[in-house]
Amino acid sequence: MLPVSGAGQDAPMSAAEFEAYVTGRTLTYAQSGETYGIEQYLPGRKVIWAFVGDQCQRGFWYPQGELICFVYDNEPAAQCWRFFRAPRGGLIAQFADGDGQGGEDGLQLYEARNSDSPLSCPGPDVGA
Repeated sequence: MLPVSGAGQDAPMSAAEFEAYVTGRTLTYAQSGETYGIEQYLPGRKVIWAFVGDQCQRGFWYPQGELICFVYDNEPAAQCWRFFRAPRGGLIAQFADGDGQGGEDGLQLYEARNSDSPLSCPGPDVGA
């Protein structure tokens, strides 16, 4: 499955649709056939995100118009996305830049895996 543009698709998912779809799930996102990162969606709009091979970051999401915006502990600036239902199932996420415009050249990810298993987050190295 290849990512496709949000242009020409149905309207982005509403916050309620997005919340109903993701809560209690762990989604793996990919770009051009390569895993990009994994996000676990917890109740109360809480999330845990990890890039491949990186440490987990806790955060939360909130709606802003048609966008779903994420704020993480390590990055206080909101990162906003439009989420669409993919024609063959799953989600397509289209990054929106600072003014919420996004665009054809913006980052697009697609849902490569959907699981009810929690994200594995090893703790930092700690001395004994």
